[in-house]
Amino acid sequence: MAELTHFDAKGDAHMVDVSDKPSTARIAVAEGAVRMTPETLAMITEGRAKKGDVLGVARLAGIMGAKKTAELIPLCHPLPITKVAVELTPDESLPGVRIEATVKTGGQTGVEMEALTAVSTAALTLYDMVKAVEKSMVIEGIRLKLKDGGKSGRYEAM
Repeated sequence: MAELTHFDAKGDAHMVDVSDKPSTARIAVAEGAVRMTPETLAMITEGRAKKGDVLGVARLAGIMGAKKTAELIPLCHPLPITKVAVELTPDESLPGVRIEATVKTGGQTGVEMEALTAVSTAALTLYDMVKAVEKSMVIEGIRLKLKDGGKSGRYEAM
């Protein structure tokens, strides 16, 4: 079983020392979804939400969330992010909106938390934008889909 790196020998939480790790290209992709009624989805896709462009605002929030990850997650390193892309795709079969975030950097530690934070922030923003018409929306399935780079190499979810 892998060792938990965010705890020292005494069991105290600490920020991992990455100073001896080489800088490598890193990428992470995360996904999630917001499930809602078909009526709420139609309101979003037809641009009828009172607060405006729901998908555009949620996309920007996801990008901002990735950039602020080190301020939100206590033991994350602040990273020089080189790319954040957030895709929000309406899906009538859900019904709802699927969210995917891709984050890249060149550095000594990965961007998995930044990708997960981007998806989470986009989902929460989407919820906030339309909660006046549907409070029963469900944020679900937030997970790491892919990561590559660094000592542990490539991971792809099944």
